[in-house]
Amino acid sequence: MEMEFDGLHANPECPRHQAAFLQYLPGITAAVYWRLHKHCLRIQPLLNQPLNTLLRYLPNRCHGEFYEFYRRREDSKLWRRYCEDRGKLLPLGVRLITHLDSDYPPLLIEISDPPPALYVRGDPAALSLPQLAVVGSRRASVEGRDNALAFSRFLAKAGIGICSGLALGIDTAAHQGALAGQGLTLAVLGTGIDRPYPARNVRLAEQIIESGGALVSEFNPGTSGHASNFPRRNRIISGLSLGVLVVEAALRSGSLITARLAMEQNREVFAIPGSIHHPLSRGCHSLIRDGATLVETGEDIAKQLHGWIGSCADPAGQQELADQEQVLEQDERVLWKLIGFDPTNLDQLLAQTGKSSHELLATLMTMELKGLIRQQGGGYTRLQE
Repeated sequence: MEMEFDGLHANPECPRHQAAFLQYLPGITAAVYWRLHKHCLRIQPLLNQPLNTLLRYLPNRCHGEFYEFYRRREDSKLWRRYCEDRGKLLPLGVRLITHLDSDYPPLLIEISDPPPALYVRGDPAALSLPQLAVVGSRRASVEGRDNALAFSRFLAKAGIGICSGLALGIDTAAHQGALAGQGLTLAVLGTGIDRPYPARNVRLAEQIIESGGALVSEFNPGTSGHASNFPRRNRIISGLSLGVLVVEAALRSGSLITARLAMEQNREVFAIPGSIHHPLSRGCHSLIRDGATLVETGEDIAKQLHGWIGSCADPAGQQELADQEQVLEQDERVLWKLIGFDPTNLDQLLAQTGKSSHELLATLMTMELKGLIRQQGGGYTRLQE
């Protein structure tokens, strides 16, 4: 992965740059990009294709700008704008991850028409950690915000990352809950990575980064918040996550769109029930009727997610210790020696390793994914000799 932006020294013939640059052309959606990728990029670099071959895969409204880029390459107006934007992102520490990189989030690449490129502020590794999306109304009730905060805090303490959209209401409470639980949280933006929205959550965005989480966007730098952006953002929120928790939602809302996308992506969907007289309960009740899991506590979700993780664990995680130590990371090897077949609680592990809680929980969750350990009796136990 490219560790930082390199200003004006980008190569237009590099497929990684094409994944980000092509979205500067009018009308190039992820679906159009993947159609172009299917027919062109897998054969040879884009700019070695005959122009007439390329134009038939591109929307008519971008033909003029693409023609100038094709002819002038680094001297084209669009390429200069792309490189200038990259240079502006340098001070922000923004990183670029494309579908061609090994650290592109593995769950996200599975969805239909995943974003070809992601701009990331913070720790890119946070995108691949096991996480739950928590979504709901911007006009949430006090009870709804309290529930979002309490559920997120509990799950963060249990080692599950919290993914949301940085919006007011439920999203804000979810991020705050994860931070209160000293866990990781991820904010997926419906704007450019350099323009967190809404403005009143700019400080929250910085706290997310400072805590080891990340901000993520598929939109070009400088993109402002348009209503059409948020359904695209929602598919990333659900796509990055093991499941989606809907706290409060109207029958016609972005939160229900996120939940429906999660169902299509074969993710778990959870919903908190509420009063039959509250309009923001109706979306949750509709999801429950359609098969979402009714939940009353964070523990309900943690048990189901940990069961899901265990069922998907890599069979290689069932090897003998002698074989396993060859593939364990250093932090995992330390924990492996500390965890026995009787439950070892988190406080003991914190004291013995000297790690921060979010670092320790992230390593423990990775070991669960490998099928090495599990949560049991308020602590962690080995699953093999």
